[in-house]
Amino acid sequence: MAKGVESARPQASTRVDALSRTFYVVRHAKAGSRSHWSGDDRLRPLSKKGHQQAEELVKVLEPFPVSVIFSSPYLRCVQTVEPLARMRRIGIKSSASLEEGHGLAGLTEFLRDRGLDHAVLSTHGDIVWELVEDLVQRHVIKGGEGGFEKCSTWVLGVDGSVATQARYLRAP
Repeated sequence: MAKGVESARPQASTRVDALSRTFYVVRHAKAGSRSHWSGDDRLRPLSKKGHQQAEELVKVLEPFPVSVIFSSPYLRCVQTVEPLARMRRIGIKSSASLEEGHGLAGLTEFLRDRGLDHAVLSTHGDIVWELVEDLVQRHVIKGGEGGFEKCSTWVLGVDGSVATQARYLRAP
């Protein structure tokens, strides 16, 4: 399959490339407003729309094999993948590497782990933004392709420790 971006659910193949490992980088679903939340931001939950998106994410990722689910410990990231974890009967592993502010370095830790394949990584917009910038700079995708909307997913084909292919799945 050619590298690039796809904005619809995959039809035939669930892998980016049969020779690469696959990661699903999910930006958390819509959360309640920061300005209306007075508590610890780590505990800010999904909004009603965000909970709907999280349920629909199960359908978006249905054709893909998933072996493990990692999430930022922020509540909104965990809540985004809870329906998927429940449906797949997989526990959610918390990782500080996926927290806001950890940037691409946090994602790279997972990509370097050659024992991981078909891993879901639930994280934040700043990390997904850096991922998209990196994919553009390395000519994996063209500028303006894909995006980083809430509850969207990047399906990455990883060779070694570097994403060499990417497909964008729009938010539900």
